[in-house]
Amino acid sequence: MDSTFAADVGLSADGKLVLFVISARNQSVQCSISREALEQHFWLPAGANDARTLKAFADGRLRIMAAAERRLLRSVGAPVALTAADFAGN
Repeated sequence: MDSTFAADVGLSADGKLVLFVISARNQSVQCSISREALEQHFWLPAGANDARTLKAFADGRLRIMAAAERRLLRSVGAPVALTAADFAGN
């Protein structure tokens, strides 16, 4: 799938999600990845600050994009909420 991340990446108000948009198949889809997933699979230390959380996301963006693309294939157009389970087999 030919997709790209939009430039805007941010944290949810409670800091438990990193929010981002993927553009694929002529549509933009709101996506998120849980802080728990970043802690379990992307080396984010528990209790890390916002800047470190966004760095962990940026460092893992290729794997995160691949997981988001797989989810998009299953539910075209629906928002994608990635959790630790999406990376358990990777």
